[in-house]
Amino acid sequence: MGNVKTNAMRMLDRAGIAYKTHSYEAADGAVDGVTAAKKLGVAPEKVFKTLVTQGADRQYFVFVIPVERELDLKKAARAVGEKNVEMIHVKDLNKVTGYIRGGCSPIGMKKAYGTVIDRSCEAFSEILVSAGKIGQQIELAPKDLADAAKAQIADLVRE
Repeated sequence: MGNVKTNAMRMLDRAGIAYKTHSYEAADGAVDGVTAAKKLGVAPEKVFKTLVTQGADRQYFVFVIPVERELDLKKAARAVGEKNVEMIHVKDLNKVTGYIRGGCSPIGMKKAYGTVIDRSCEAFSEILVSAGKIGQQIELAPKDLADAAKAQIADLVRE
């Protein structure tokens, strides 16, 4: 795993945004976020996953939510001013973002997509998101993540 900088880390460095890196054993490939949180010894509510959706007009949108929660597609659509959004197929993830499942960071995608982070991030001084590589996470302040991803904050999860 080592200290290889991911695209997300390079972008944070260029923007002068402070972050910490965390890595966990990922020899078997992608693990779910709760498992990643356990491997890192971090509360799962502080670990956020990156989900990519597509709106009715074929535009892509990125949502960042706690790993234990489910995206409410109606709330998500409302947050980006769409009638509806749906999850993209895993097979399309790399083509759209440049990342793979289990290593998709909200920072440093191929293109800048409308990005929204769940409001629950505001309860923490730092949260963790994928660094853009399976087994690597970056920890940073929610506001810094929002700045780096040009994201807004909204209520996104199912009750």
